[in-house]
Amino acid sequence: MSQRAVDRALSELRRGEPVVLAGEDGRALIVLAAESATNQGLNQLSSLGAGTPSLAVSGNRARALGFDLPAGQPVLLSAPGGLTAELARELADPTQGTGTDRPRAVASALSENAAEAAATLLAKLARLLPATVVAPLPKGQDAQAFAKRHDLMAVTAAQVCDYRRQSASTLYRVVEASVPLLDAEQTRIVAFRPSDGGPEHLAIVIGEPAPGEPVLARLHSECFTGDLLGSLRCDCGPQLRGAIQEIATAGSGVLLYLAQEGRGIGLLNKLRAYRLQDGGLDTVDANTALGFDADERVYLPAASMLKGLGFARVRLLTNNPDKMAQLARWGVEVVERVPHVFPSNGHNEAYLRAKAERSGHLF
Repeated sequence: MSQRAVDRALSELRRGEPVVLAGEDGRALIVLAAESATNQGLNQLSSLGAGTPSLAVSGNRARALGFDLPAGQPVLLSAPGGLTAELARELADPTQGTGTDRPRAVASALSENAAEAAATLLAKLARLLPATVVAPLPKGQDAQAFAKRHDLMAVTAAQVCDYRRQSASTLYRVVEASVPLLDAEQTRIVAFRPSDGGPEHLAIVIGEPAPGEPVLARLHSECFTGDLLGSLRCDCGPQLRGAIQEIATAGSGVLLYLAQEGRGIGLLNKLRAYRLQDGGLDTVDANTALGFDADERVYLPAASMLKGLGFARVRLLTNNPDKMAQLARWGVEVVERVPHVFPSNGHNEAYLRAKAERSGHLF
């Protein structure tokens, strides 16, 4: 039931509709996604709520705006002249406007368990920018009753915070089919779907790996631009094709194709990050300027898929120590790291350098 509530709330946010969120701090908010905010929506929040709407952003976004505040805490921004939809979008999205005539906002750091933290996480889960326009519920109002009375979806902070774990831990097999590949003819694809009906993850099983032995494995996050279009901005395409070739040469193994585009921020936000990189930021600073963490990916789904396929130990094709640490955290033993390095192409040198120097990738 909690997954269903959050899933419906995500749909409402993406449609530009407000939702009600009850925080663990005892406060409740009316929440609207900043990037789809309109003046009509802000007026609705003003009429329903008990205060002037403000903008809740992540600490990363606040720091990118020039506020000297902790990166890991939610921040509330208010405008002395009142928050407009245009200002909310500009404060939330560094690719909007010039910022030269932006009214100065007043920032207040909040506690990590503030309701606003769950509001920004809700926007992230909706694959939107982690920024929301919020207004408090009138005092003494029950969140569920208030939402029902005004025909709004209501969720709790606890439901929002547990959503990813629940989604990843409820993966189930949907279908399996033989799909001969150019470099690996003996291949089958096993599709997994979370119980919330969200994006499917794929296991590309090459050959006949023995479940009792450490399997040669690659965790590959989908990359539309690199995998499908052959983008030269990243190394994803060569990593994908190279992993298939290496597993086929070894005789057997599995490649998990995970639905977490752009290090987990989604395709549209990845394109926003590219805009910022064109302006001089590296891949880490571009993500944090948008308000995200440098890497938002979670590998619990990968661990669940490996276990579902019968593999508890892996020889992992990776340069990313975080993948090894997360698999170990979720009960999959990494018995060996197998380096997975490809030369730069003239367009992705700065990207690869940032991965090594800023994110600790092992090249």
